[in-house]
Amino acid sequence: MFKTKITLASIGLAAALCLSAPASAQIAGASIVGVTTAESIQLAYGWSARKSILGKTVYNDAGQKVGKVEDLIVAPQNNVSYLIIGAGGFAGIGRHNVAIPVNQVNERNGRLVMPGATKEAVKQMPAFEYAKDTARRDQFIATAEKDITQARVRLVEVQKKAGEAATDVKGTLDAQATALEADVKSVEARLGDMKRASASRWHDFEAEVRLALGRLHKSFESAKG
Repeated sequence: MFKTKITLASIGLAAALCLSAPASAQIAGASIVGVTTAESIQLAYGWSARKSILGKTVYNDAGQKVGKVEDLIVAPQNNVSYLIIGAGGFAGIGRHNVAIPVNQVNERNGRLVMPGATKEAVKQMPAFEYAKDTARRDQFIATAEKDITQARVRLVEVQKKAGEAATDVKGTLDAQATALEADVKSVEARLGDMKRASASRWHDFEAEVRLALGRLHKSFESAKG
C-alpha cells in the first residue's frame, strides 16, 4: 500500500467530498492555521481524511466494492482534489490505483459511492502512479531553463532596438535591457545552486528560484523587443 500522505490542506479539502457531516461526525480539530475562527469551527465538524476517508471502501451503485481509498491528493495549482482508489481486484487485474475527483464520489448512508463505476469503466481508467521527486526536479529545472532562453532572446531584441533607437527612447530601452539581463543572471545563479545540490535537497532552493523567476517574468513583459 502506498504511504499515506496527510496534510492540513488535504484534511480541509476532504470536506469537499459533498459529505454532509451529521451530529456524530468526528471532530477534525479545534484550531486550523490559516483560516478565520468561524471557518475553523465549521471545519472542525467536517470529515477527517485520516478518520473518515483514508482506508474506507468505495462502492458502486450496485453495492459492489470498487476498492479502498489509498490516498487523498491535492493537485498542484489546482482547486480539485483526488481520491486515489486501489481498484485492482474489482477491475480483475493486478494493482490498479485510479485517481477520481472527489466530486465524483458521494456519501450514502455511511458509505462512499462512486456512481457509474462498472468493472469495465474502472479497467479502462489509466493507472495512477506517484511521480518520483527527481522527475519533478527535472521538470522544474527544464521549465526554468526555457524561461531563461526566452528571456535571452528578448534581451537581444531589446539591445538591438536600443542601438537603433532615437535618443529620446534609447534610455528607456537601455534600462529595460539592463534590468532583464540582471534578472536572467539572478535566475541562472540560483538555478545553478539547485543543480549542484543533491537530489534530496533541491527543495531548499526552490523558493529562491521561484522568486527570481517571478522578477524575470516581470522584466520580460516590460521589455519590448
